[in-house]
Amino acid sequence: MLEGLYSAAAGMSAQQEQLDAIGNDLANASTTGYKSERVAFSDLLYNNVNMAGSASSDGAGAKAQVIGHSQQQGSIKETGNPMDLAIEGEGYFQVTRNGQPALTRDGNFSVDANGTIVDSEGDPLAPPIKLPTGTKPSEVSIAPDGTVTVANKALGQIKLVTVASPEQLLSDGSGAFTPTAASGAVKPAGAGKIHQGALEQSNVDMAKEMALMVTTQRAFQMGSTAIQTESQMMSIANQLRPTA
Repeated sequence: MLEGLYSAAAGMSAQQEQLDAIGNDLANASTTGYKSERVAFSDLLYNNVNMAGSASSDGAGAKAQVIGHSQQQGSIKETGNPMDLAIEGEGYFQVTRNGQPALTRDGNFSVDANGTIVDSEGDPLAPPIKLPTGTKPSEVSIAPDGTVTVANKALGQIKLVTVASPEQLLSDGSGAFTPTAASGAVKPAGAGKIHQGALEQSNVDMAKEMALMVTTQRAFQMGSTAIQTESQMMSIANQLRPTA
């Protein structure tokens, strides 16, 4: 009978993992360039049992884990700000964050006091690009291939990058990613291009997330009900007394 408790508890834990992922997606629905999380479920250990001459399989429930982020393109929203950049297709912007490379689809860039192009967190592009002193944003031209030009002079190129397995990138929870051994090393992106004066919106589908949240909450409640039922059955069994 304890196996039923364990299975129900494991199921509730799996549904909680799903709810956490949904909550993070909803919280970042308006975060520029955010990619929704993907959650997968799998069975836990099964054992073959034979009780009263009847053979069956005894499972230990299920587990869930985030297996990466959706790579679906978010919608492109025109902003008119020359320093806003959106990626159309494959690739990420690469910035240097805390001395380490980080990848992001958030193209909300600006210029710091030194004239260096930085992201919304103040981290510079990698490789860095510095504008001449006194340059106005309206004077900056950025081509689809990332070439940055001011007064017909090329200052550098914003190079889009990717990895072999984007789903294995380590997320910081807000849209930036760190390469891992499982994701593979950073390499130049293929078909991606840059759209100046626009931002890529989050790819979170609010209607889909809300429907999934309701389904997950119901599954969580079913697990709770199963535990209560198992507890009542154990209580009844403990009160049974052999007759004389």
